[in-house]
Amino acid sequence: MAVISAEALFEANRTSLRWEWIAGHAHPERRFDEEAVHAAQSAADLVGYLNYIHPYRVQIVGRRETAYLTNSTPEDQERRIQRIVTLEPPVVVVADGEVPSDRLVAMCGRAGIPLFVTKEPAGHVIDVLRSYLTQHFAERITRHGVFMDILGLGVLLTGESGLGKSELGLELISRGHGLVADDAVDLYRVSRNAVEGRCPELLRNLLEVRGIGLLDIKAIFGETAVRRKMRLKLIVHLVRKETMEREFERLPYEPLYEEVMGVPIRKAVIAVDAGRNLAVLVEAAVRNTVLQLRGIDTYKEFIERHQRAMERGGSF
Repeated sequence: MAVISAEALFEANRTSLRWEWIAGHAHPERRFDEEAVHAAQSAADLVGYLNYIHPYRVQIVGRRETAYLTNSTPEDQERRIQRIVTLEPPVVVVADGEVPSDRLVAMCGRAGIPLFVTKEPAGHVIDVLRSYLTQHFAERITRHGVFMDILGLGVLLTGESGLGKSELGLELISRGHGLVADDAVDLYRVSRNAVEGRCPELLRNLLEVRGIGLLDIKAIFGETAVRRKMRLKLIVHLVRKETMEREFERLPYEPLYEEVMGVPIRKAVIAVDAGRNLAVLVEAAVRNTVLQLRGIDTYKEFIERHQRAMERGGSF
């Protein structure tokens, strides 16, 4: 599991949340409880408004929570603030431009709980942190292939070595599509039914073509030829002609799928053979996938048309 410290959380979101670190500096290494992270159904369980029955999460103190902590007798204030320690939060964030009470600042200092303050709305802080933690704690694998943005769809080109995946990627880039990653793709399950692909830092903007070497796609084709990340929607698997004839149906009755971290991803299989324009075939597969995602199934419509023709007893 990719752990994260309070210091890393602060630095990663400093620009977007414009927050200040005002207490609890003694323990910048303070981390999320590992058992709580494993038990969480989503990042929504790791961040939320101050709530005494939800321990081990980032506790957000907004306008109402500040009023609850301060609008009472001094004894009640002390008791309510001290209860925060029992929650063992990795971080406490005071939002909505509220000023934390001296008691809260002192408590965080004594307990070593980092206390951040921001003028951003509490709801916005929760959204930003949930999105960030979803990305950070997402299940991750690395796949071999070329990951691209083709007509707005995240497409992973796969197949055995030597079939020309990178050359195909280069041709698609020259036709106006975008490169996310070549050779190795980091895939993250960012939600229950979504997988996102990103490029490892070491390979960013690079494409390897046999006989030429490494190409800096951003430098050659410009900013619009590369993408930081895309949702994986289609896998295009390249196979040799002999493999295609032996292992795959010419007209599969049902759309093909491949599970990636438990998420079914649509799949198209294309045979590699001399004279075939693979770039055009890939684009056609992507366009067909877009139609299927919109509920238009060409094969199903053909079967229905064929059935009607048989019932009429007519010819094709």
